[in-house]
Amino acid sequence: MGSNPTLSAIQSRFMLHLFEIHVPIAELVLRGTCIYWFLFMVFRFVIRRDVGALGIADVLLVVIIADAAQNGMAGNYSTISEGIVLMLAIIGWNWLVDWLAFHNETFARFAEPPPLQLIRHGRVLHANLRREMLTIDEVMSKLREQGVAELKEVRHAYLESSGQISVIKVSRH
Repeated sequence: MGSNPTLSAIQSRFMLHLFEIHVPIAELVLRGTCIYWFLFMVFRFVIRRDVGALGIADVLLVVIIADAAQNGMAGNYSTISEGIVLMLAIIGWNWLVDWLAFHNETFARFAEPPPLQLIRHGRVLHANLRREMLTIDEVMSKLREQGVAELKEVRHAYLESSGQISVIKVSRH
């Protein structure tokens, strides 16, 4: 009877296995760093937030990217501790980017896309709408949400880095 491990000993070994680190910590941090910066570049320079809202295609894109990124980050890790190290690397980069953008104007210009003018003096800038793949109907919907019924009421409208559309109305004196 002494040679058979007890149930509690098996459970203890299993629980400890959940927290062992089999993959070098530096590799986990490097994987998290590479995926974070790749996705940062994709979302910063390729995909602009879609007029402040997530559509079905946007949610699907995020889910697929998350799954693909997880495979690239994970390697062969299988324990909770390795997952925590990986998440801490990603959270750390996210915090550092926010901190740098707040404290350094040059980095802030890199980290956040500048506002993109969509309407100037009541005229739609079609090239900028095409660049962001926005339709006039989408823009007009956002203008109506801000109490604008006609383009002639708009002095300037911008697509902000947050995906929202800001409007400066023509002043009526």
